[in-house]
Amino acid sequence: MRDILAEPSSSATEQSRTFTRAQVGMDTPRVTVETHLPGGLPGFTLVGLPETAVREAKDRVKSAIQNCNLNFPVGKVVVNLAPADLAKQGARLDLAIAVSVLSATGQIPHENIGQFEFLGELSLAGELRPIRGCLCAALALTNEPGQRRRLVVPWANARELTMAPADSVAALRHLNDVIRLLRNPQSYRFEVPPSIERVDKPEAVDSLNDVIGQHGAKRALVVAAAGGHHLLMVGPPGTGKTMLARRLARLLPRLGNEEARAVAAVYSAAGLTPDDPYRPPFRDPHHSASAPAIVGGGSNPHPGEISLAHHGVLFLDELPHFKPSVLNLLREPLETREVNIARATSRARFPAGFQLLAAMNPCPVGRVCNERSCRCSPDQVRRYRGRISGPLLDRIDLHVTVPQIPKQLLLEGETVPELAEADAMANVAHARSQQIERQGKLNTDLSPRDLAQSPPLDAASLSLLSIASDRFQLSARGYHRVLKVARTVADLEQSAEIGAPHIAESLSYRAMDWYQV
Repeated sequence: MRDILAEPSSSATEQSRTFTRAQVGMDTPRVTVETHLPGGLPGFTLVGLPETAVREAKDRVKSAIQNCNLNFPVGKVVVNLAPADLAKQGARLDLAIAVSVLSATGQIPHENIGQFEFLGELSLAGELRPIRGCLCAALALTNEPGQRRRLVVPWANARELTMAPADSVAALRHLNDVIRLLRNPQSYRFEVPPSIERVDKPEAVDSLNDVIGQHGAKRALVVAAAGGHHLLMVGPPGTGKTMLARRLARLLPRLGNEEARAVAAVYSAAGLTPDDPYRPPFRDPHHSASAPAIVGGGSNPHPGEISLAHHGVLFLDELPHFKPSVLNLLREPLETREVNIARATSRARFPAGFQLLAAMNPCPVGRVCNERSCRCSPDQVRRYRGRISGPLLDRIDLHVTVPQIPKQLLLEGETVPELAEADAMANVAHARSQQIERQGKLNTDLSPRDLAQSPPLDAASLSLLSIASDRFQLSARGYHRVLKVARTVADLEQSAEIGAPHIAESLSYRAMDWYQV
């Protein structure tokens, strides 16, 4: 260790400037750390709207510098975090503060600091500890025009940073490594972090073929996967709703590079690392989850489950058991595909392009609601179903009944599945590629203007839609969603035009009467 601990330079600048980044939602605004050594009695003053964890940095930085056999200034130290009106939170600024102090005392060359930005928490011994949002900072740094700096981060964050350009980050383990880098950037050899990619699970795990029967629900699952549509399954317990839901993610094709990078960035902002960002995420929060846990929030906003399910699936089991106030918060993100969180001192935006998949029982007891097998009163059933608002139901494209499995099928088993998983995956992949090639997006994202530019419907389809609009009391949103699902059904059958059979199947997913008990 002594080989890097040269005596402080006689040309100490007594002031220095380093760069780091704060975390506000998915955004990482640049923070300038300025250190001044005015002399006088010993003291450490930290200004620039630091919160508790940032104010405690002065003790971590001092101990880390001293435990690395470096000299901490004896007199007064003033550190300013600019801009002063931006609240700084967490221990992510520790490393930048330490580098700024060491530069001000002349222990590291000041001219090399401008080539880097620094992020990381310091232990008392000088190790670099992980922080959240490293990938967000690396992507923001890369996207800035004319930017030549490199981001120095803890090695513990290196795996997520494989999603960023290789020459934009430097993952190090210790404060001493940072000092070696700054003393000789040209000859420093960086350690290569492990890859974040992972091979797919074997086909036998969580296969759609494991679900016995339920051919109607399986067909709806394929339609939902092919067009990115939202799906609600209603049926008594033990009919396979949860099993079907957990197999939807297997039907979805792997994400592209840009989509995987967006998923990894959301996880980074939450302080998590996905096992495989190229696999669409599957999130299944418990029904006791709070509103900030679902949509995001907090004093320093973190992404919620709907953002962690970006480009993937959000599964809400036992849907009526979620608080109605929490469920109603999903209505705007289902339309806008993002969530904007406003606080008194900050605003944060998180992506929320998720596919909603929900399951529920037909009544509080969970049995089929008739006089022979259910003890629920009609009023109890209405209150149970009424916990799900009409506007939320209107935003769900497919409503599917999952009935009891016949006893004979349970006893004898299903020898040959009506819909093999391999065929379903191939159909979904082909339908999605058709949609991207034709319109640049999935059918679920089609606007009314996009639908108006599609080939006109024939007379039989128009007549069927007209009758169904009156019978099912379709809203304008519901009408357009019927057309979107019909377009997906046509894509699965490799049809260029929407016909009456496609409209009929799409309408069958809207035929559930929520007010009849």
